Amino acid sequence: MDSNLRELFDLLIRWVHLIAGIMWIGNSMLWNWLDRNLVPRADAPEGFEGEIWLVHSGGFYQMEKKQLAPNQMPKVLHWFKWQAYTTWMSGFALLLLVYYMGDASFLVDPAVAKLSHGAAMGIGLGSLAGGFLVYDLIWRSPLRTKEPIAIGLCFTLLAGIIYGLNHLLSGRAAFIHVGALLGTIMVGNVFFHIMPSQHELIALTKAGKRQDAKLGKHAKQRSIHNNYMTFPVLFIMLSNHFPSTYGNSLNWVLLAVLMVSGALVRHFMNIRFWWPHWGIALGATVVIGVGTTFALMTRTSGPPVAQAATDTGEKVDFSAVRIVIGQRCVPCHSATTTDDQWKVAPSNVTFDTPEQIKMYAERIKARAVINKTMPFGNKTGMTQEERDLLARWFLQGSPVQ
Repeated sequence: MDSNLRELFDLLIRWVHLIAGIMWIGNSMLWNWLDRNLVPRADAPEGFEGEIWLVHSGGFYQMEKKQLAPNQMPKVLHWFKWQAYTTWMSGFALLLLVYYMGDASFLVDPAVAKLSHGAAMGIGLGSLAGGFLVYDLIWRSPLRTKEPIAIGLCFTLLAGIIYGLNHLLSGRAAFIHVGALLGTIMVGNVFFHIMPSQHELIALTKAGKRQDAKLGKHAKQRSIHNNYMTFPVLFIMLSNHFPSTYGNSLNWVLLAVLMVSGALVRHFMNIRFWWPHWGIALGATVVIGVGTTFALMTRTSGPPVAQAATDTGEKVDFSAVRIVIGQRCVPCHSATTTDDQWKVAPSNVTFDTPEQIKMYAERIKARAVINKTMPFGNKTGMTQEERDLLARWFLQGSPVQ
């Protein structure tokens, strides 16, 4: 595919994905908040579950939640489903465009596992389909009535998937596939459970029959599952901008910590309406989560840079540094790129002159020496000896002769 056309598709699909995701997650949070703030009424008719008054955009809104009587179907009924479907479809399109098309430079990292493009695609797609099927089977089984056991089992299996993907795919691809799995579970809940339950409720009402309370409870259970997954998914959507997370040697631990922390934050926000100590628990979760994340992000992914520098006392000549950067980095990071995929330097970072190399020395250190996330998938074959050379140069003050 032409590089300009590919970038245009990437831009448009990401735009759609972001807009649809904001609408879907915003709806999830709003409806969950409404459910937890409904006020009962003493003179409420049968089927009435609560009401709430809101003020917004210069007016007042009265919202009620109730179960309809037989044949009491309103003339116009609004649905909330296309936000979810559009988010998943645009996200899957991005997965195809960025990770599965081309040379798999984002998908495969030979330093993690020597996989072919096809094998890595099979693992990625298999994790999405298999993960949803296992989750769905658990919550269709009798375990659905024993929520602590079912939740514990799902967390254990998810931890296994996180560990496995981070030891098979590139760190960036592993993170994105975990997020895609959660997104697939969420949209699967909408398509296979929430929407069918609502269709049945409407059908019963139109047929003049009483609504089955089990249908509403089933849809609500899956909706709550989706609500708890929102914060972890949002982090993963942002993670590709932060190589110190997916490029960490314990990236699977870091991802698990952030996902559990995000879900717990969402939990304490949900129960704050009736549990008085929610603020303390929320604060403790944030402090522990952020502290653990910082400790993991600041550790190196191999021998400390200082160790690499003290292996020899030789002064590193800048000409040697420039040769390494010219061979391994400049194919992408140049005003005149030669890479078959990157026709414009990523983030407009170029290493064509000594001054540019000096200016970006800290970024080179973080990406090429500490996290080893550059070059992408080590496409240009940077060796450990070359990384050590750069490390010694950094410790000597990054001089440019």
